[in-house]
Amino acid sequence: MGLGGDNDQEGTGPAADAGPETPVLRISQLDALELDASLEQLIWTQFSACFQNCRPGVLTPLEPELRALLHLLLWRFTLYSNSATVGQTLLSLRYRSTQGPSPGYRPLSPRQKLSLAVLTAGPRWLQERTHSLLSSLGFSQGLVSGGNDSLLQKGLRNALTLVSGVAKLAGLINFLVFLKKGRHPVLAERITGAQAVFSKPNVVRDVTYQYMNREMLWHGFAEFLIFLLPLINTRKLKATVSSLVFGGGSAGGDKAKEGSEAWKECALCGEWPTMPHSVGCRHVFCYYCVKSHSIADAKLTCPKCGAEAGPIQPVKVEAGKNGQ
Repeated sequence: MGLGGDNDQEGTGPAADAGPETPVLRISQLDALELDASLEQLIWTQFSACFQNCRPGVLTPLEPELRALLHLLLWRFTLYSNSATVGQTLLSLRYRSTQGPSPGYRPLSPRQKLSLAVLTAGPRWLQERTHSLLSSLGFSQGLVSGGNDSLLQKGLRNALTLVSGVAKLAGLINFLVFLKKGRHPVLAERITGAQAVFSKPNVVRDVTYQYMNREMLWHGFAEFLIFLLPLINTRKLKATVSSLVFGGGSAGGDKAKEGSEAWKECALCGEWPTMPHSVGCRHVFCYYCVKSHSIADAKLTCPKCGAEAGPIQPVKVEAGKNGQ
């Protein structure tokens, strides 16, 4: 009895894993459409990148046709082969046919699949090519010829505007019905009789309290680190650790060892000092380096020796040191 008895009568296999009576969440159907659109845009971006070294706008004249061809290629290897788009496959969904008396799963017929592809890609291509089609028919010059041509042009434009408005209104009404009943988010699915159903049993996830507590703890710790790390003066911390590890007695040894090396590079940027200045220690800094760092850090310390920065004074290079 119930769902178990119905599944036994329908048979076994993939078609009987999830009954068509199981409602599919509206957000899942909309997410599948968004995933399909994102995939199509991603492939188009990769395809356009292949022509980035060509002259600009080389794909513009044929862009509507190329996009329609891309949509048909995706349809051929996804919906036509598996009765499901890429977005539906990721969400464990697929299409079933609502045309027929059987309540069980019925795959889409080839005619339904082809109709769904045409109704999806056709209106978009026609909307992008309307101006070009009118131009090819000689109706793009406005009301300049007078007589029957102007009346024909005006009537054709009004007809196209009316058809476009009716299609948009029908799409809006269909979406409102979808929000109420949860079936057929786009008008093409309702026309062709394609309905999204689960391809696998809808298993409820069992998320334990320990898992959620651990995830919340790690997320909170990560946000705390993101807030704290920019506030740490890593340069001063490095100088402090160096002075503690090597001790203060190494200053004299470093001075004797380095000699004039301290005068050949900026202690901040490591380049030859431009407009050399000092802050009270034996190291030399570029003026703009030490000035900008002193403005950013009121308690600036030398990154080499860890000495606190004093007044910024210009360095007078002696002739002997300059010769070296």
